[in-house]
Amino acid sequence: MTKRRELLISATGLTLAIALPAWAAGAPGELRIGYQKNGAILVAKHQGLIERRAAALGIGVVKWIEFPAGPPLLEALSVGSIDVGATGDTPPIFAQAAGADLLYVARIPASGSAILVPEHSPLRGLTDLKGKRVAFTKGSSSHNVTVEALKSAGLGYADITPVYLSPADSSAAFARGSVDAWTIWDPFFALAEKNQRARVLARVEDIVTSSSFYLANARFAKARPDVLKAVIAELAQAGAWADANRDALAQVLSEATGVDLEAQRVAVRRARYGVEPITPEIAAQQQAIADQFRTLGLIPKPIVVRDAVWTPPAS
Repeated sequence: MTKRRELLISATGLTLAIALPAWAAGAPGELRIGYQKNGAILVAKHQGLIERRAAALGIGVVKWIEFPAGPPLLEALSVGSIDVGATGDTPPIFAQAAGADLLYVARIPASGSAILVPEHSPLRGLTDLKGKRVAFTKGSSSHNVTVEALKSAGLGYADITPVYLSPADSSAAFARGSVDAWTIWDPFFALAEKNQRARVLARVEDIVTSSSFYLANARFAKARPDVLKAVIAELAQAGAWADANRDALAQVLSEATGVDLEAQRVAVRRARYGVEPITPEIAAQQQAIADQFRTLGLIPKPIVVRDAVWTPPAS
């Protein structure tokens, strides 16, 4: 366990601020869900959807644990400190390459990410990133957006100086001008536009087809497939509500996260929340990211994404 934990920390470039116990199935009758400050997962939390469904399956306690980004969330998922969580497309690749015991269980089409530059920056196109310092969270979805942006501009990863920072630290570095560009997701993207007058150099939709995912600890999925299937069904319901009630959603997210309501409205307008199954096409997209990261030497070994795709029970 110690060796795999060290590999996970090395692969993500982040460590958890708390000591993580080894997985043992959690406390009896307990479900632990990891989340970030975005997405329909917060709707499910706010509306108590999962608590009501889980109670019928013998789960008396649902714990919600917040993470600043996907890599530390997946470290917690791998060692069993949470059972289910949501991240962008890249963290599971780094985690699987480091031996994480996880499964992809559902997909959300990703949006609401961009490469930002200061308002008066001379950078006008992606080719202008050559030789520049670009901030992003290592092993996060913004890592892949950066790699794909460079490729689309005919540049290589070695053409920039990557600056690996958490979202909060990236925001501070961007504000003081110590980086030239910042690849980030909402609501940090919307906050940077509002508070720092950041200018969009490129949006994720212009760069790559991207996904976010709901993932589960593989041992939890094996032990309680009924609970996992119910959780995904409730998350799908929350996603449908979110897509249909964006003004109310912005209010919910603002209250849940403390993020400015105006910024949340901007973030919500450009997001997508519907839950989809992991199709062979989605697995192939993930495999292409993994293969590219291996070619660049960003993950330590090849992986097979389809080996980590959950097959839900038929009933």
